[in-house]
Amino acid sequence: MGLFSFLKKKYETVSPAKAREAQDLGAMLIDVRESSEYRSGHAPGARHISVQVIERRLSEIPKERQIVVMCQSGTRSQRAAEILSRNGYQVLNVSGGIIGWQRAGLKVVK
Repeated sequence: MGLFSFLKKKYETVSPAKAREAQDLGAMLIDVRESSEYRSGHAPGARHISVQVIERRLSEIPKERQIVVMCQSGTRSQRAAEILSRNGYQVLNVSGGIIGWQRAGLKVVK
């Protein structure tokens, strides 16, 4: 381990297609946006846990599954990924959030 290894991210940022693939393989997808944003359209199968409360709701997130986090554009999900990885979860962050998901032609439900 190098002197600055603590600066290395403990999660990976992946494309929406890779995130969908992980979800198909059993990963739990968590949408960390606000309730109104989630209700306006989210990825199929996404569980809603806002980034503001994710640390208080860790007991609802299984450690034995890979976790994929998504927000609107990728900023809030980075924060959620940091919280989850710091607490021992294997985490993927969706690049571009729901916007990137839609641009990739992936389905969104209300």
